[in-house]
This record gives sequence, C-alpha cells and structure tokens, in this order.
Amino acid sequence: MPAQPDGDIPPLDGSLPASAGAGAHERSLSLYIHVPYCRVRCGYCDFNTYTAEDLGPGASREDYRANLARELDLSVRTLAEVGAGNREIATVFFGGGTPTLLDADVLAGVMDDIRARHRLTADVEVTTEANPDTLTPGYIETLARSGFTRISLGMQSAVPHVLATLDRTHDPVKIPEVSRWIKEAGLELSLDLIYGTPGESIDDWHRSLEVALDNEVDHISAYSLIVEPGTKMGAMVRRGQLPMPDEDDLADKYEIADAAMTAAGLTWYEVSNWSTSAQTRCEHNMAYWRNADWWGFGPGAHSHIGGVRFWNAKHPRAWADRLLAGSSPAIGREVLGETTQEIERIMLAARIDSELRLETLAPGSEAAIRQFLSQGLLDPAAAADGRFSPTLQGRLLADHMVRVLTDYVA
Repeated sequence: MPAQPDGDIPPLDGSLPASAGAGAHERSLSLYIHVPYCRVRCGYCDFNTYTAEDLGPGASREDYRANLARELDLSVRTLAEVGAGNREIATVFFGGGTPTLLDADVLAGVMDDIRARHRLTADVEVTTEANPDTLTPGYIETLARSGFTRISLGMQSAVPHVLATLDRTHDPVKIPEVSRWIKEAGLELSLDLIYGTPGESIDDWHRSLEVALDNEVDHISAYSLIVEPGTKMGAMVRRGQLPMPDEDDLADKYEIADAAMTAAGLTWYEVSNWSTSAQTRCEHNMAYWRNADWWGFGPGAHSHIGGVRFWNAKHPRAWADRLLAGSSPAIGREVLGETTQEIERIMLAARIDSELRLETLAPGSEAAIRQFLSQGLLDPAAAADGRFSPTLQGRLLADHMVRVLTDYVA
C-alpha cells in the first residue's frame, strides 16, 4: 500500500483553519465512507484494505459502525466551528475494500447514522461498490429500502484467466444475474472494468465489453491497469514473471472501449467514464473532479474542505484507537495555496467533457489551445464556444495537455 503523503500534523481535535469555511455554502458537500475489509487482497490493488486475519478486537467489521459514528459526530462539530456545517449532502459513496462484506443491515444502519447528523438532499445519490459474489436479491433490496440509489459492481473482466491474474475471486458467470437483481430493485447499475492485464488479448477485451453492455447498464468505468510498486503484481513484474502493460495495447483497448460504448448508446463524460445520460453520471466523482468539499470517513480516508486536505490514520486499529480516545483520526493535512488549487482545477476539469472554460485559463494558454486544435486533440466546435472538449485522440493525450496548460500557471 502507498505511503501517506507528507503534510503538517493537524490539531488533535481535528479543528480546521477558519479559511476552510470561507464561501462554504456556495460549495456542495459529499461524504465518502471507506470500508477497508476484503476477503483477499488482489494482486494489483494498492488501496487501504485488510483481510480478517489482519485485524483484532476493536478494529473488526463488528466494531466498524460504532467507530464510524464517532467520526460522524466529529465531522458535525468540526464543520460547524468554521461555518461550513448545516449543508445538504448531495452524494454519499461507500468504497473500499469491499463495503458489501458488511451485512446489509450495517450499511443501512450507517445511512441512518448519517441522516441523524447530516441533512441529505431530496435526490441524494448514494452509491456502494460491491463484489458480485457478496450480493443476493435480499441484500440489494435492503440497500434500496435504506436509500441507496446506485451499485458500482466490480466486474473488472468477463474472462476467467484475466480475473485470475488480477486475483479477483468472483465468478464472471454471475455478472448478468447480479446485474438483473440490481435493476429489479430499482437501483442504477454501474460496472467497473480494467483493461491491459498481462495476458489479456484483444478478443478477451472485446468479450468483457460485450458482457458488460449486454446488461441494462447505466454507467461504465473503464480504467487501464496501473502496476503499483509495493503490490504483489508489482513484485511479479519486477521479477520478470509478468510483463508491464504495453502503452500501445492500452491505447488500442481504450479506442475499442469507446467505440463499443458509443455503439451501445453510452457517451463519455470523463476520460475513463461513460453513461447513458447526464442523469446517470456518477455525481460523487464529479464532486471530486470539481474540487468540491468532501469528508472522507474511515481508515486512511482523505478529505477536502475549503482548500484544506487532510487524511486519516491508515490502519483500522490506529483509526479506531484515536476515535475511542476522543481525538480526530486525522494524522496529516495540507492547506493548499492558490497556485496549487489552480493547477488542480485544470488537472481535474480537463478530464471532463466541456467542464473547463477556455477563458479561465492562464494568460498565454491561447497558443497551446491553437496547437491542440491543429493536432486534432480538441473538438473545434466546442473550442469556438469556449469549451475544452478533448477528441478521442485528445483523451489519450489528456495528461500531456494538462502538463502544457499548467505550465502557464504562475
């Protein structure tokens, strides 16, 4: 797992600088709930996850809801102190780990705990990530009754040998059945895919897309495999047991994905995300990409409130111990300067279709925009309307364009 970022040590009570509350009621507020438990740790994963064998009393699944409630109480006090409280919550997202390793009644109870402390919008988006093998019709129905509106299903691939390389344990044959249960419960269905796994052929990727799109899917996220140092897969690549993903192969598979999604009626709205309509986009992720306010609960969770970024102790035991002692679980924070915030705004907005307005770019950027247009990286009609909208080729080179544009920021 990656090390925590460098930062300042926050106050033990978790209090925020007054600047975090400035203009708060003009910004949306979202909640992220990190559930760190997994049955096994996948070889490619560098998220903050733990199996049952990693944890002891006080940090286990049985203790999770009570510990989380303490952090919810802390969030209410901390936000109120800087005038950033009493805002309606627009989105709630349960990520992990595997949130659905918790009983459905526990997830429903966490939603009750949230409602007891925070106001939710009438159309609040509530999502949980899920492993297909953890779901049953009854489990999904409990989530629907408790206010969940979306399930993001970790499909990753429809091909057994690809899943085996990723150390994914679910049976791909279950994907259509579980997808049907989700839709029958009235929830939106999002599928997560990974491409570029060592040994995955073009035919394998076509198969995964075909299976995903054969379901009544509302949203698909497709991410290229990144081999992270410190993971099992990273060690295997380092030892020569697996090849590194090939950049040309990744680009080919992205183009194949975009063509398949478009043919099936899904439209890209962020470089790695497609939806059937503007209403089925992941609004929680949009909050991240728009640098809105969010509070991250749970071990290792990160938060961002009014230009202040802070993060929790990673291990569930350390997180729980701090809360039980009446302290904040935050162990580091960073107050972002204006230049950093502007760079991050461009980095994030440039990945979303038409989110970045050209007139908001730093002086001198006009030359870069003209060059991008001449290279076919931006849609000319959108640019004429003042919008930054990458073409297919532009999406493949999004990181390059961002580097060029942020060079103009003083």
